[in-house]
Amino acid sequence: MRISRKAGLVASTALCGALAFGVAGPAFSAVTDSPARSASAAPVPGADALAKQNAALSGAGAVLQPVTGLVAGVLKAPDGKLPKDEATKHAADVKKALDGLTADAKAASGKAGVPGARAQAPGADLVVKAAADLQTKVDALVKASAAGDAKATAAALQATLTGTVNVVVAIVLGGDLPAPDLKGLPKLPTLPGVSPAETLPSL
Repeated sequence: MRISRKAGLVASTALCGALAFGVAGPAFSAVTDSPARSASAAPVPGADALAKQNAALSGAGAVLQPVTGLVAGVLKAPDGKLPKDEATKHAADVKKALDGLTADAKAASGKAGVPGARAQAPGADLVVKAAADLQTKVDALVKASAAGDAKATAAALQATLTGTVNVVVAIVLGGDLPAPDLKGLPKLPTLPGVSPAETLPSL
């Protein structure tokens, strides 16, 4: 099966992102679980905010890995047709990741039972919407792959990658992460009622 050069580039970029998140997660865990930190009586300044930001990145990584795994599997399969058992496993992994992301976002938006909180979390609501959209696109990809329709599979692959980017961007713009500060990067747009997290003051 052949897909556009653009789709291949997006796939490579997404896979690199997944690897980056995959490496960062264990490294952060190793630092936070060190004996030195456990023995310390005082928490790191701003620890709650930092933990919230790390959780947001972890959510993005949890989604990226199973989705890019599905995409890679389809790309490697003859004519893009995955074996039924492999397709089922990939689909289950993606659904589990998206369900977890959705549950966390709904809790943040107040749907877990905090009156009035939902209106204060438009970023979280956007994540819920992006996750639902990606799930629909993943379902379409699995269906196209199972049918062995190479043309439909290529289109579904592109849609799935785009949906994955939508989820990542929704997380980034949700207000829990600091704005990027690397020179040369353009200023990110903001959502109505949502501001990037403030950078912690220098110690």
